[in-house]
Order: sequence, then C-alpha cells, then structure tokens
Amino acid sequence: MKTVAIVQARMGSTRLPGKVLKDIGGRTMLARVIERTSRSKLIDRIVVATTTESVDEPVVAESTNLKVPIFRGSQEDVLDRYYRAAEEQDADPIVRITSDCPLVDPEVIDQVLALYRREMPDYASNVITRTFPLGLDVEVLSRDALARAWRLATKPFERAHVTPFIYQRPDRFRLAALRADQDYSKYRWTVDTPEDLEFVRAVYACLGVDGHFGWREILSLVEREPTLAAINRGVRQKALEEG
Repeated sequence: MKTVAIVQARMGSTRLPGKVLKDIGGRTMLARVIERTSRSKLIDRIVVATTTESVDEPVVAESTNLKVPIFRGSQEDVLDRYYRAAEEQDADPIVRITSDCPLVDPEVIDQVLALYRREMPDYASNVITRTFPLGLDVEVLSRDALARAWRLATKPFERAHVTPFIYQRPDRFRLAALRADQDYSKYRWTVDTPEDLEFVRAVYACLGVDGHFGWREILSLVEREPTLAAINRGVRQKALEEG
C-alpha cells in the first residue's frame, strides 16, 4: 500500500473555464499544485485524475509533460473517479487535493497525514472545522472509507465532491480534524474566478515564482499588504449543492 495524492483536474469551470491551465508566474496552475504537493515528505506518489472527455486532453498533455501518472474516469461522478484511481494505484491512504489550490502547503499536507497516522481515523482533514484559509484544503482518507462512500453515497453533490458522505456522518466514520492556531478562514486563497487568479498571481509575484514559500509567508504578506486580500474578498464561495 502507498500513500497516494490524487489531484482532481479538468478543464470545465463555470466561473473560470480552463482555469487548471491558467498561467501563474510562468507555469500552469496544475503544475503549481503538483510542484507544491511533491514537496510533501510523506506522500509516495501523485496521480492526476481527470475525465475521459476529449475536452480534457490538454490536462492529460500537461500531466504527461509534468511526468505525473494519469487516471481518466467519470466527469460528473468524481467519487467514482477517485475510487477507481485509488484501486488502480493500490493507494491507502488517499490524499485528496484539488487543482484549484495552487497555494496548497506541503507542510500542511504532512501535518494532516501525521494526524491520520497518529490517530488512524477513517478520515482526517483541515476542513471539517475550517480554521485554515480556503485553498489550503487537505483531506486524507482510508481506502475502506472511500469504498464505503463509493458504495453508499447517492446524492449528486456527494458523488461530485467525493468526501461529504464521510465527514457529514460522524456517527458512521471516525473523523480527525487539524486546526490552525487561530481562525484564518476569512482568507480566500483558492482559484474559482478571475479575481482569485489575480490574487494568486500577485502572491507569486511578491514571494517568488520559484514557489518556495509557505502559507505563513502568504499570511504575513496579506496582513502587510491588505490591498492584496481585497482583490478577491468579495468572491462568494459556492455551496456544495451548487456543484
């Protein structure tokens, strides 16, 4: 069994089409996610999980260019895509990363993995109780938990978002939550709109296009330069049920 990070990525996006391949400091957003995830000390392998649709051929091409294994599966049933990718990779546990988080922090990934290894829950994350900025999301789940969700989840948003069936049922799954030292959830560091992309590009421009900076440095930057955080402050995060 291997600890495998599965990064879901596709070209479709209602608010920012093709966002996964948008340029951030000379590299695609997908490349930024992969390079930051690869700095984790506890992940054995990274896989990009995209769809079988022809529109996602550019995702396959970029993943190949990055020398990252690819799994292709259902467009809408992302839970099925994850389950089958995990089976193919003999992954346990699975680390869920999304391609719209180009500021994901390898240290946070390892903190969630350390929590998982210490407590051995079905599911561990820093999103059950959100205290980290949106965009640092890391979820770790056992293959058994993923298989149970795959078999039992029926609601469209549970299939589309992979893990709600698990973390919304603490009576059926053992959960573990990583919390920050204080509540930073007001910060939005994910990419779903042009304003989000503008913000992330500004962060890389300020802290270095090599990407060798952590979330604490980003925090210091936005606290020092509040105009940066204002770029995408008005963006509304979509509810899970909205897709």
